[in-house]
Amino acid sequence: MIQFNYETNFKLESEEIIQSWISACIELYGFSEGELNYIFCDDDYLLKLNVEFLEHDTLTDIISFDYTMGKLISGDIFISVERVHENAKLFSQTIDNELHRVMIHGVLHYMGFKDKTERDKEVMRIEEDKCLDLINA
Repeated sequence: MIQFNYETNFKLESEEIIQSWISACIELYGFSEGELNYIFCDDDYLLKLNVEFLEHDTLTDIISFDYTMGKLISGDIFISVERVHENAKLFSQTIDNELHRVMIHGVLHYMGFKDKTERDKEVMRIEEDKCLDLINA
């Protein structure tokens, strides 16, 4: 089950479409959907989590807590809507495209994709694009 929670003045326009898209991406990689919770928040909210749980005193667009067991994808994905808007401008993307990229980025981490090395980042970007093609089709 995929749920969306809002801790800021933001709401997804098409929750059902996005739920279906995320489910399709999970199935594409041979995984099953468990409990996924998306929490949309602001920079301050996410910064507090970053300091408390990761000991990083920096702004970020996403923090994910992975509860995946085997092939059952589960976790909590916190997304700063403010960072998404800033990054969309920075990377000349639409807000929707940047938001979708961040949303699927967390799920891809749960499936084992990393982004620590330059090669890992390249692979992650390819997989993100593959998933984005599904929602943009």
